[in-house]
Amino acid sequence: MLSSSEKELGRKAEISIKLSEFEIPPIQDVLVVGRKAPIGPGAVRRMVDALSPDQYEIIPIDKGAVEAMVVRKSLLKLLSLEKLIDIILEESLKVADESSVIKAQVDVTVAIKRVIEL
Repeated sequence: MLSSSEKELGRKAEISIKLSEFEIPPIQDVLVVGRKAPIGPGAVRRMVDALSPDQYEIIPIDKGAVEAMVVRKSLLKLLSLEKLIDIILEESLKVADESSVIKAQVDVTVAIKRVIEL
């Protein structure tokens, strides 16, 4: 019979798996590219041009650890480029460094209210 201390010495592994559909290109809405990232803006441009031509815009960034941002053009119909860059930079610089490549999913909801005469 095993004592209670011997029962606690066993080895365990907990595995958590999340499966999702692979995206082409693997960017989603925004890709933030650090200055010392393993992939640079030129390589990202070639990738998005080959896989999703005319869907993304590459914006050079001259601020801190970020060298460039790749933005889905359809987002720019809902939000100005300047506002989008400011928001993404503010949040991504909290978690990224110069070697980071971070993808971001951006959900924009536009609320419209009109009053019409009957």
